[in-house]
Amino acid sequence: MFAEKMVELGSKRSTIREIFEFGNKRAAQVGRENIFDFSLGNPNVPAPRSVSDTIVKLVGEKDAAALHGYTSAQGDAAVRTRIAESINQVHGTHFTGDNLYMTVGAAASLCVCFKALAEEGDEFLVFAPYFPEYKVFIEGTGARFRAVPADMDSFQINFAAFEELLGPKTKAVVVNSPNNPSGVVYSEETILRLTKLLRERSQEYGHPIYLISDEPYREIAFDGVKVPYLTKYYDNTFVCYSYSKSLSMPGERIGYVLVPDEMEDAKAAYAAVCGAGRVLGYVCAPALFQQVVASCAGETSDIEVYRRNRDLLYNALVEMGYFCVKPEGAFYLFPRSLEPDAYAFCEKAKSLDLLLVPGDDFDCPGHVRIAYCVQTEMIERSLTAFKKLAEMYR
Repeated sequence: MFAEKMVELGSKRSTIREIFEFGNKRAAQVGRENIFDFSLGNPNVPAPRSVSDTIVKLVGEKDAAALHGYTSAQGDAAVRTRIAESINQVHGTHFTGDNLYMTVGAAASLCVCFKALAEEGDEFLVFAPYFPEYKVFIEGTGARFRAVPADMDSFQINFAAFEELLGPKTKAVVVNSPNNPSGVVYSEETILRLTKLLRERSQEYGHPIYLISDEPYREIAFDGVKVPYLTKYYDNTFVCYSYSKSLSMPGERIGYVLVPDEMEDAKAAYAAVCGAGRVLGYVCAPALFQQVVASCAGETSDIEVYRRNRDLLYNALVEMGYFCVKPEGAFYLFPRSLEPDAYAFCEKAKSLDLLLVPGDDFDCPGHVRIAYCVQTEMIERSLTAFKKLAEMYR
């Protein structure tokens, strides 16, 4: 009677959400202050004051019908122009509003791109560790999801494994940098090697292999690390962006897809994005928040808080004997679990009310994700639990 796959997906939450809900139940039993919940990547840093000021100003000055009404399906033209100008100012590009399609957050941006590209028999490649919903989004189009095993020592691209999986059926490759869950930023050397290989294979196979750059964490990079802007390295790049993390407004669901003019048959590519948005019902992103992000384009929340949290937690864990690649961005640590079975490790952590996410869900067994977008004071209080957990394995 119903689509079995949809019933299956709707009947079980992701592991991340299951752990988060477990934390809510435990908090009701022992008090929120006694739970060390590192499960959910929900920004704890407030949105910039300009966000609330802009909302108040818009509500006070704009005609209600215009402010809350429909925009063009691809987004308000003036909004798209302002965002394009902001991108150009930061990255030295030459985009216009016609290169942008406004969406309901990064998830919608990704789904639109997958739907715009997927044809029967196509394969999409992603690099482990990866955001688990990629698999759901890709398989929802009928295309095949293929994961490239991780380089466990650096979490840069495992090129030996990638070259084995890359083939004539590859339609696109997904890049997420800064990365969820590792916090790693792909170096320029990695990007140059990746794009060179994609150009060579595109020529060999007689069709373009697209890059889909998933960029919700772009601005959250530390210590002067530069995040390469992929349209400057590879013409056939779709950029999927969200303001959820940069402006700390994940619940408002606002972002965009960028289709550069340099892309092969760019007009058809943009039309495919518009068509995919139409099929999926992702037309006319929230009008009010289109105006807000246009007004606040180029601003960010106080990402220095995340850097301090990273340093506090990373340095403490390494001193306790945990191994972790130092993250250069986002707001996650991805250390090795202290036993091969990360699920068993996370269960032991639970006994200390320490809530971590097993790396198996990100296709990296033997690791755990720690979302440090939490109050610094909670991290400080949690260190005793992390130390007790380490002592269980001595």
